[in-house]
Amino acid sequence: MLLIQTTSGQTISPVLRKADSLFARGAYETAYPLYRQELRRHGRASDRSLLRMAYVQEGLGHYPAALYYLSLAQARQPRRTTWLKITEVAQNHRLTGYTTSWRQELIITFRRYYYRGLQGLLGVAVAGGILLLLRRGAARRWWLPYTTYLGLVALYLNVLVPDQTGLVARSRAALMAGPSAGASWLTTATAGDRLVVQGQEDIWYRVRWRGREAYIRRNDLLLVQ
Repeated sequence: MLLIQTTSGQTISPVLRKADSLFARGAYETAYPLYRQELRRHGRASDRSLLRMAYVQEGLGHYPAALYYLSLAQARQPRRTTWLKITEVAQNHRLTGYTTSWRQELIITFRRYYYRGLQGLLGVAVAGGILLLLRRGAARRWWLPYTTYLGLVALYLNVLVPDQTGLVARSRAALMAGPSAGASWLTTATAGDRLVVQGQEDIWYRVRWRGREAYIRRNDLLLVQ
C-alpha cells in the first residue's frame, strides 16, 4: 500500500480542500480529477497530493501513471520510502531504469540536501566576495583561496546537479540510434521505463540507455520535473 504523507505549509485552495475531504471519505476516484486539476493549474503539487494521486492510479491498475506521480513526489522531496515504493512497482512490472543499491541510497540522501547545500555555498560566496571587496589591500592573499572556493561551488552546481529523468509514456515506444525516424532502431521501451535525459534535439530527447546514447520522441516521454 502506498504511504500517504502530509506536508506543512501547504496552501489549501477550495478545490484541494474538497479533494482532501473526498479522499478522506474513501471517494478516491472522485478526488483524483480534483487533484489533477490543481496540478494542471499550478504546474506542481504538494508531495501529499502527488502521493494520493499515485495511490489512486495504482489502485486502478494504472501503474505508469502511479510511477509518474511517485517520481514527481520523489523529485520534489526525496525520500527513501518513496523510492522503495517506486522500485517495488517497477519490479512488479519488470520495468527498467530503477535501481536499489547503497549507491542509490547515497544519491537519495545527497539530493535531499542538494539545494539546501547550494544555498549555503552561494551565501558564503556572496559574503566572502563582499568582504574581499571591502578590504582590497589587506585581503589580496585571500583571492586565490576564494577563487578556488568558487570553482568548487561551480563543480557542485554543474557536475553534481541531479540527473533529469523521464518516464516512457506509452508501450512500444521506439528508441533510436539518432534523432530521426530513419535512424537505426535500437529497442522498444515499455510504458513506465525510466530514462536519464541528456538533451533535446527538435522533436527528440537524447537519453541514456544501457550505457549508450539513444533518442526517443518527445511525445513518448514524460519529464519528471
